[in-house]
Amino acid sequence: MAALETIRTKFGIGASIIIAIGLLLFLVNPSDIIQTIQSTSSKYDVGKIDGKSISYQEFEREVSEFADVREMLTGQSSSTEQAQLQVRDMAWNNLVDQNLVIPTIEKAGLSVGQQEQIDLFIGEQLSPVITSSGLFVDESGNFSASLVREFMENVSADESGRGILLRNYLQNAVRSNRYNEKYMGLFGAASYVNSLETQRAVAENNTTANVSFVMVPNTYYPMDSTVVISKADIQNYYNSHKDMFRQKATRSIEYAVYEVTPSDKDIAAQNQEFVTLYDEFTTTDNVRAFLQRNSDRQWADTWYKEGDLRTINRDVDTFVAENQSGVSPVFQSGDNFFAARIMESANVPDSVYVRHIMLTGANARQQADSLMGVLGKGNFSTLAALHSIDQANASDGEMGNLGWLTQNAMIPGFESVLTAPVGKPFIATTIYGTHIVEVTKTTKPVAKKKVAVFEKATLPSKETYSSVYNKANLLATRAAGKYEAYKAACDSTGVYSRSMTINEGTDTYGSIGHAKEVTRWAFNNKPGKASGIITVDNNYFFVVAVKDAQKEGYAKVEDVSEGIRSQLYSELYAKKRCEEIAAQIAGLTSLEEIAEKLGTTVSNLTDVTFSTTSAPTTEPSFVGAVAAAKEGAISGPVAGVMGTYIFQVNGRETGAYYTEEDARNYQARLDSYHAQMLLPIMMDKTVDDNRARFY
Repeated sequence: MAALETIRTKFGIGASIIIAIGLLLFLVNPSDIIQTIQSTSSKYDVGKIDGKSISYQEFEREVSEFADVREMLTGQSSSTEQAQLQVRDMAWNNLVDQNLVIPTIEKAGLSVGQQEQIDLFIGEQLSPVITSSGLFVDESGNFSASLVREFMENVSADESGRGILLRNYLQNAVRSNRYNEKYMGLFGAASYVNSLETQRAVAENNTTANVSFVMVPNTYYPMDSTVVISKADIQNYYNSHKDMFRQKATRSIEYAVYEVTPSDKDIAAQNQEFVTLYDEFTTTDNVRAFLQRNSDRQWADTWYKEGDLRTINRDVDTFVAENQSGVSPVFQSGDNFFAARIMESANVPDSVYVRHIMLTGANARQQADSLMGVLGKGNFSTLAALHSIDQANASDGEMGNLGWLTQNAMIPGFESVLTAPVGKPFIATTIYGTHIVEVTKTTKPVAKKKVAVFEKATLPSKETYSSVYNKANLLATRAAGKYEAYKAACDSTGVYSRSMTINEGTDTYGSIGHAKEVTRWAFNNKPGKASGIITVDNNYFFVVAVKDAQKEGYAKVEDVSEGIRSQLYSELYAKKRCEEIAAQIAGLTSLEEIAEKLGTTVSNLTDVTFSTTSAPTTEPSFVGAVAAAKEGAISGPVAGVMGTYIFQVNGRETGAYYTEEDARNYQARLDSYHAQMLLPIMMDKTVDDNRARFY
């Protein structure tokens, strides 16, 4: 399939792979399966979307398909935790899209017909999913509709079925994107602000008030015994605000953890081994191979300046900074041993400005040699435009310019540009092809060195592992699977027990990560149970006991009553203080008299505006009262959170700095916010995401 081959060859230098609506980082680790999956039980569902249960197997199939698409496009796979998290998120979001979002949009009366989908894929109205994907790009780097059609015509000829998988995914992404475009358009059309609303917004934002006021702070403690909150008050508040008390399932646990660390004997043995290998490190002609066999840190083809090695070891950094060549003594830092060998010294810039011409194919080297012969002053960009496969890079307006490169942002195979002469083209070969490369300018060179770092961490011996395991086993044996016995065993063995409330997504305990197995055990056992030994990263032994459990749903009223009581008290207290102050100042006619009566002072505030965009510098209740108050009259008291206010509006000013355009821009920002909230609101009570149980 020519089209598929064309797609596969487009991922070279300068090819920015932008896969719209989810064509990113498709990866799965099939071996990451936790236990035997019993698909007949909701306990083993990854989640539920609008009433549809998503089984573990179904979710894994979805993830696996995304992984296949990603591998087919890039030829790359990765097993990093971040990549796995991202691909699972993409798989889940796709399931939400297909099972909730699109059906909801269709209920609103919108649809995407078959002919419309064809037009979006290969017709006149191409979807941005296709045009911006970077998949269908011709030799000049431009989008090619003919490549899309060729791909569609020949995809079935791919006997592996992977081309069909790619086609299906793209069609699904195009369809989903179109549905979302229409839905957003529907909401955009519904957001209409008439001229009267616009005029009111302009008037409110352009009108400010100058205010004098007296504020008596609310003092919530000690508690006012006359403000009484009954159980009925608490229950009524709970019933009226029940959604505030929705909670995820949690477990209150206690746990003891035993870390396996090298003993003094282990460290001494590692020191002896390191010293034995040190002599070979100082004399070997193949330091790269030596490090590969013996070191925890491999060879890095990197130029280091003073300070760069400090994160590895300060003594190593100091030695390299103070010497031009040679091998350091052995340095010890905690359980780790280090030695450094300076391999090369030179003055090297931090950044170089590079341009290139990239060539591919069987005759790429011959073509490069020919072009080297015709390169002259001023024609590099012209030749790059005519011959380079990379048509995407043209920094500063000149074709072929890659711009500034550094060691940390370097095309693999281009490392030699850091020491290449300025203005002298040379030929380089990378995994992308054959390149004519030229450094046109550099930053100021500084003293740097290439350094081989021999590093060895001390690992605990079998004897040490056994010793620590036996301590953990003693606690687990005495606990005998029961919480109360666990507490007694901690006391008798002198072990520190930690307390923690966890949810199903908890993966970290203190500084210890990758501890999901601890969480799984806690959620699979009832309060009062204690575990045996749970091993984490082969370096920690946990013994865990479940103290209490909270189910997913609504918190019990008795569990949240104190918070409700505090909220109701503050509201009733503020209202009572307002009534008391009103009685105290009755008959007084000036703010000065009121301030003296209340034992406080008169303050002034300028530019108070009842504006949707003004900064919340004062309490909303105060601002609202100011907006409605009559000029020159004493107004209040007004109950606020911070205190009680009595005020006088001294005058109002009208400006013209806030325009109708500002009002429209504000409405556009508001519409954008509402659009962002559509999916969370749609998912609020229709999606249960239980992936944390499994990953």
